[in-house]
Amino acid sequence: MPLLTIHHKTVYRYVRPVAFGEHRIMLRPRDGHDLRVLDSALVIDPQPMSLRWIHDVFGNSVAIAAFDERADTLSFVSTATVEHNPADTFALTPDDPAYFYPFLYDDEEFPDLQQFITPQYGDPNGELSAWARSFLDVEAPTLTFKILSEMTHGIREAFSYRKRYEQGTQHPLDTLRTKSGTCRDYALFMIEALRRLGIAARFVSGYLAMPPGSAHGYVGGGSTHAWVQVYLPSAGWIEFDPTNGIVGTCDLIRVAVARDPRQAVPLHGVYLGAADAYLAMDVDIKVVSVGESVAERETA
Repeated sequence: MPLLTIHHKTVYRYVRPVAFGEHRIMLRPRDGHDLRVLDSALVIDPQPMSLRWIHDVFGNSVAIAAFDERADTLSFVSTATVEHNPADTFALTPDDPAYFYPFLYDDEEFPDLQQFITPQYGDPNGELSAWARSFLDVEAPTLTFKILSEMTHGIREAFSYRKRYEQGTQHPLDTLRTKSGTCRDYALFMIEALRRLGIAARFVSGYLAMPPGSAHGYVGGGSTHAWVQVYLPSAGWIEFDPTNGIVGTCDLIRVAVARDPRQAVPLHGVYLGAADAYLAMDVDIKVVSVGESVAERETA
């Protein structure tokens, strides 16, 4: 049962002291049978006037901080130790209702899944639909796992990962047309493609563990990461990371799930002051095995 410690530090810097509005912090890993939070802490400087925890509409842990002190820096340091029992693969048998595509969701589950099946972004010329349907066999039903696996690896192989400094997530059509984007862009693109096939999919925000000396060649380590969960009858929610071609939860640490990326922003808030007061934001994230120091990871 691998134990991992997540260190996440975000610092906002300003040229002069400013006041701060409410901040929402979504950094605590999401508990489950495959991911158990053993310990967690959140340190904020300056210390907030109040800090309360809630579960949002998707059951994610969210901290809400309110401030009454002005400062020229605002820092958030989140640490968590988790027990990670990854599911590397999943198997469907011919008896499973989702073994072949197309398949139907159970009448009892469909109302709850509908928000994850309904596309959220426009596709006026059917470009997303055409791309999604290119993974289907024309002459016969298609193995569902084949669709999901080939789509995951297809994005990784045919698209170019790039960091963007604009806020938010780009439209899925922009990701398709440029064949490039961030992990959040890839995740949203794959979600919208799957929804056009009637497959329930949702957005996941979290962290990527990168074992020292790993030959995986992962992209997206050292920052927050994003991927996709797909719901299949009898199999439940299954993880797919189109940025790295990962199927299952190996090396993926969930923090939040959402219908749309805008609902799973790791850290969101405002400052009250002149626009030119903002200087910079520094983010430092490390996921290390318990027993391995942060210094060892930095030199690995």
